[in-house]
Amino acid sequence: MTDSMNGADFAALIQALNAAMAAAKAELNALDSALGDGDHGEALAAAFAEADEKARALDKPTPTSVLQVTAQALLNRMGGASGALYGTLFLRMSSAFKDRDDVTCSDWSAALDAGLAGVQARGKASPGDKTMVDALAPAVDAFKAGADLAAGFAAARAAAAAGAAQTERMVAKFGRAKFAGERAIGHVDAGARSMALVFETLDEYWKGREHGET
Repeated sequence: MTDSMNGADFAALIQALNAAMAAAKAELNALDSALGDGDHGEALAAAFAEADEKARALDKPTPTSVLQVTAQALLNRMGGASGALYGTLFLRMSSAFKDRDDVTCSDWSAALDAGLAGVQARGKASPGDKTMVDALAPAVDAFKAGADLAAGFAAARAAAAAGAAQTERMVAKFGRAKFAGERAIGHVDAGARSMALVFETLDEYWKGREHGET
């Protein structure tokens, strides 16, 4: 098989993310309830359900169009800082693919760079601030070390998971969690965990595709 993804792949990926976020809703809500509003999982699940519906409705999906409707769903259904940041990530990535219908490993690398830059420009967070960036930034860096999509996605998944886990030892600097001060230590950031779940789902989708399961 070719080492690239087309519009149908991206539509299938959003379907997988819809299922993953629905399954993780309770876990993410529980993490968020410790330091936030307790609705992170609920909001993400609703947004990806809408994104899946919109992606399925596209007549001729391209990577760009699928990510655009996903960004719209995240911005409209999630709301708040998380919705703005997730929406920015997918919107910046959609622009980086420039309506191509055959995106390669190097295309993914450029798109992830653009997405991370957008998230950091909008949210002002850096690694160590106990946000989704703690999972996203190391994942973007790790992806670049992969020789192909399989290696890149696997490396990004591992890096995102490790980055999310490390937020348990951090004091938050953004959002409602920053008011918790030292009490934030001992809790994994919900945004970092959901971002790790995105890369986990991406890796699982690609593994299944390689083995003819998707």
